[in-house]
Amino acid sequence: MAYAALLLLLSCTLAYQASTLMAVSSLDSTSEALTSYIPSNSKSSSTKKTMNTIDSCWRRMSNWASNRRALADCAVGFGQAAMGGKYGAMYVVTSPSDDPVNPKPGTLRYGVIQTKPLWIVFAKNMVIKLKNELIMNSFKTVDGRGVKVEIAYGPCITIQGVSHVIIHGISIHDCKPGKSGLVRSTPTHVGHRLGSDGDAISIFTSSHVWIDHCFLGSCSDGLIDVIHASTAITISNNYFSHHDKVMLFGHNDQFTADKAMRVTVAFNHFGTGLVQRMPRVRFGYAHLANNMYDEWDMYAIGGSANPTVFSEGNYFFAPNNGDAKQVTKREVKSGWKNWKWRSSKDKFVNGAYFVQSGWGSCAPLYSRSQAFSVADGSMAPALTSDAGPLSCYAGKAC
Repeated sequence: MAYAALLLLLSCTLAYQASTLMAVSSLDSTSEALTSYIPSNSKSSSTKKTMNTIDSCWRRMSNWASNRRALADCAVGFGQAAMGGKYGAMYVVTSPSDDPVNPKPGTLRYGVIQTKPLWIVFAKNMVIKLKNELIMNSFKTVDGRGVKVEIAYGPCITIQGVSHVIIHGISIHDCKPGKSGLVRSTPTHVGHRLGSDGDAISIFTSSHVWIDHCFLGSCSDGLIDVIHASTAITISNNYFSHHDKVMLFGHNDQFTADKAMRVTVAFNHFGTGLVQRMPRVRFGYAHLANNMYDEWDMYAIGGSANPTVFSEGNYFFAPNNGDAKQVTKREVKSGWKNWKWRSSKDKFVNGAYFVQSGWGSCAPLYSRSQAFSVADGSMAPALTSDAGPLSCYAGKAC
């Protein structure tokens, strides 16, 4: 471990010597097109799975259904401390109906607006079509394990001005813009909203958020936005597909408060039909570790306003288009060569290449509890093989 850490430090601190990293192979793609992806992860009892550090923390426990809150101890990276509703009561969603102003007990909205911590689970499979954006309150976990839960075909999730939110094991897709109107955000507050943009998950001015094992795709705007100085975020084990602008970190090129932003993106599968922003970063710091990139139409990792990006142990399979082989894109014409964008242990396939830049340390400087081991990029397909919602059954390992 000490030797590996030394190698990482040396790779991050050496002066920038080459403008590109390039590796090419003729490895055949085994990815299948996913025209509609509501995941069902099959398990093999005869084969021991290769699990990443998050999954190995809880998935081998057969009592996960009676010990759901143990999940809150399994996050890594900048969002590691997100506790969600770990210390709260269990709340069961029994109805997919929705009322943005006066939500009824048993609905998802009624649970997420409460001021006390809650661990929210679902009584049955359901598709929830929200009538306006779902505004989360602090110290909430939305846990879809054991059933198939979709939030789709309407406005989706807003995490604004809160902390300690966990969203796990649900599908969020075909999200539409919200309407101008009244929406309840707490039991005692109803506010007038101007209308959401149509993101799957929007994170504004919030901290300690963990998004894990979800499916996200085909929304009107982005899939995950992290903006307005949000920080302490981990996005892990998710499956993304069929979307243009996937993830935006940072509000705009003038909002310098986003320098405080710290986001970990780990063990995700960026599947078919994606175009760009996996992610696009402004000002802050993004650690991208052991993700699987099947393809992109324009670029995979982009940015502006001098962000720091550390790409570590990812697997990049470039598109066949010869003009789109580059993983990276700086959204400026000049001045980017001092930006700290580094690649370490990445695997480049089908002509993919990463343009590095900058000097000085690029290490994430995690605390001991946040730190995790990052494998070589060749391992990313195995470590992300169960990305998206899992098929979990009570009494059996998940």
